Amino acid sequence: MRQSKEFQFENEVPWENPAPGIQRQVYGYDDKIMLVKVKFEKDAVGSLHEHHHSQVTYVESGVFEMTIGEEKRVIKTGDGYYVPSHVIHGCVCLKPGLLVDVFSPLREDFLPQP
Repeated sequence: MRQSKEFQFENEVPWENPAPGIQRQVYGYDDKIMLVKVKFEKDAVGSLHEHHHSQVTYVESGVFEMTIGEEKRVIKTGDGYYVPSHVIHGCVCLKPGLLVDVFSPLREDFLPQP
């Protein structure tokens, strides 16, 4: 089973740059669950995509135009959303912010390959 260390400290978790204007930190995980912080600059685009993972997200800060399936909504600080497995989703950042994602199972593609 793959798993993270028990504790993660913000200043020790490396930032990755998965797309222009987007940075990501991978926090705790095991085979069943993963926590990820994603920082967006204004106008950054989380491209439409789908994956087999279930996803729940909390908007820590910022404003985003979020698309889930056929529905598009503006979400802001304090809001959240759920994306079922294999549903197309993505966002455009309207005001810089931070999303906190939880995936089940973990996103193997977010981890360094052994």
